[in-house]
Amino acid sequence: MSKHPSPFAVDERGYFGKFGGAYIPEMLYPNVEELRENYESIISSEAFQTQFTQLLKDYVGRPTPLYLASRLSEKYGATIYLKREDLCHTGAHKVNNTIGQILLAKALGKKRIIAETGAGQHGVATATVCALMGMECTVYMGKLDTERQRPNVERMKILGAEVRPALSGSQTLKDATNEALRHWISHPVDTHYIIGSVVGPHPYPDMVARFQSVISDEIRWQLREKENRENPDMVIACVGGGSNAAGAYYHFLDEPSVELVAVEAAGLGIHSGKSAATTALGTEGILHGSRTLLMQTKDGQVIEPHSISAGLDYPGIGPFHAHLFDTGRASFTGVTDEEAMQAGVLVSRLEGIIPAIESAHALAALESADIKGKTVVVNLSGRGDKDLETYIRWGKY
Repeated sequence: MSKHPSPFAVDERGYFGKFGGAYIPEMLYPNVEELRENYESIISSEAFQTQFTQLLKDYVGRPTPLYLASRLSEKYGATIYLKREDLCHTGAHKVNNTIGQILLAKALGKKRIIAETGAGQHGVATATVCALMGMECTVYMGKLDTERQRPNVERMKILGAEVRPALSGSQTLKDATNEALRHWISHPVDTHYIIGSVVGPHPYPDMVARFQSVISDEIRWQLREKENRENPDMVIACVGGGSNAAGAYYHFLDEPSVELVAVEAAGLGIHSGKSAATTALGTEGILHGSRTLLMQTKDGQVIEPHSISAGLDYPGIGPFHAHLFDTGRASFTGVTDEEAMQAGVLVSRLEGIIPAIESAHALAALESADIKGKTVVVNLSGRGDKDLETYIRWGKY
């Protein structure tokens, strides 16, 4: 980041522009305040950074490759690189954040961990680091998501985590988040809540973005090695809450020459009533402890989102991304279920890489983005193993 305060960095009050803050019940205040007061000094300490970096290298398998997708590049007339977060241990970028947060929890003297998960990748990554550190783990997951992401549920259980289905609302990610927050209110002293995305009350959006910023840090030096330039022309990433995108954008935020493209889940069509395209449909409001953009009725009731991808099935975006949208720093586009599935199969056939359906949304944006002759990085946030059932049910391959 630049030496001068970035207009895209969080301010001392916990806001990205007009989005962010900590809108929380009084009973959660001590938990969140303890984090806010301590997180910067802990994560910037030499001891933390040494352990964090070592685990990312030896346990997660970083750096992940920046892969030149030559057949995909040929098809679109561009130089397309895939940042291979799918090759991280546990199969997605999520583990970058859970490693950071488990070390933070230990530094704060916490004994138990709770988390929420949608596609199950964050749940698996949390269960993994809890096993690594010998800490008790409870993961909340919408009942619908437990059914469509069954292999990840079993992975969490094998790792020793308790998976609690959320039975309220649409039984998806937002409901799992609600349940996890309720649990935290009841267990304030010994429990740390590992939020999986750049959502929630301050300091979570900033903290998670920092842990994920390793993605764009690596992109810069890898691109320098391959292309003799640090900055691509464009970075494309999918956005639900938006942690993989935050990580992929982080070190390019103050580089106006780098176009940032955020891809949301348009479901059955942006205006179909079955969508999760927050920036097209959302308005300002409070969701899960922060002021952000969310899909809501005129009287403030959350509108149920829809996406074929469990990880993008969320009715809002994090305040980090709401600010990028509001300022125009990132352009937001919607990709339908059908377009994402087609892109997933296309990349499987052209590059021998089966992407997670979340990542397939980002790949689908290559079809409409102005990329001819440009150097483009697509963040391949996860691998498709977890989505085989969804690919099979879709069946058009």
